[in-house]
Amino acid sequence: MITQKSSMPIWSRLGTAANYTLLGFLSLLALYPFWYVIVSSFSSSRAITAGEVSLWPVEFNAEAYLRLFEDGQLFVAMWNTIVVTLVGTLLNMALTTLAAYPLSRRRLMGRNQLLMFIIFTMLFISGVIPNFILVKTLGLMDSYWSLWLPALISTYNMFVMKTFMEGLPEEIEESAAIDGAGDWRILGQIILPLCKPIMAALSLFYAVGWWNSYFSVLLYITKSTKQTLTLKLYQMILQVNQSLLNSSGSEGVEQVMLTPEGIKAAAIVIAVTPILIVYPFLQKHFVKGVLIGSVKG
Repeated sequence: MITQKSSMPIWSRLGTAANYTLLGFLSLLALYPFWYVIVSSFSSSRAITAGEVSLWPVEFNAEAYLRLFEDGQLFVAMWNTIVVTLVGTLLNMALTTLAAYPLSRRRLMGRNQLLMFIIFTMLFISGVIPNFILVKTLGLMDSYWSLWLPALISTYNMFVMKTFMEGLPEEIEESAAIDGAGDWRILGQIILPLCKPIMAALSLFYAVGWWNSYFSVLLYITKSTKQTLTLKLYQMILQVNQSLLNSSGSEGVEQVMLTPEGIKAAAIVIAVTPILIVYPFLQKHFVKGVLIGSVKG
């Protein structure tokens, strides 16, 4: 049996191996901070304070997670965050699509004037105080609409989707129009199926923003039963830190098991893990959408 040797020179193969080795090393460096947070969340207070934690948990314990989940408030906050994220992302994508499609069509009357008006909103923002007064005047305090309405659409994301739609062949739309299809049917049956990559990418952007939302929740949501995960974690970290500071010498065992750094690490893991679980399912569309839908000069 005759085997054909690779025509690639040995120096080229060595260069490829060196590139993969370097990229693998850099990837490990990028992943290590998050791995360190996970390891710290399962390590004891003494080990963290002494700087003994590096690659593996030292004196393994899950007391930080038990303290965060013990009263059940975190489950309520996580459910609230899921509701805010899902509804907010759906509203964002609906309005982003409905704005991007007509602005991507050159036949739209007053298109340039509308684009200039929209760009104006990217240059000048109203600020926190006017937004707070508006939300309070509308009676939206302690309502999730106080979060959704002021952030219904991202101008930048809308322009990204508009650029993607402008790159679609116009002949497809023209042939559908000749067959009698209207704008709504063209958008729903032709344009949107072709926009799956950019829609997946923008959905991930919006979802991550809603999942990590903190300041707007702090301003507009005062009821503890409606607070989201990030704000609840922050409040629980403050409570645990205060209880550790006020604890007496007789509670030294708990102090050994708990530390502010361990509580913070556990909170970070809890907040980041759901996004890390969702991301692999959208990665293929996410990368393609970012590359194709990027604004080209």
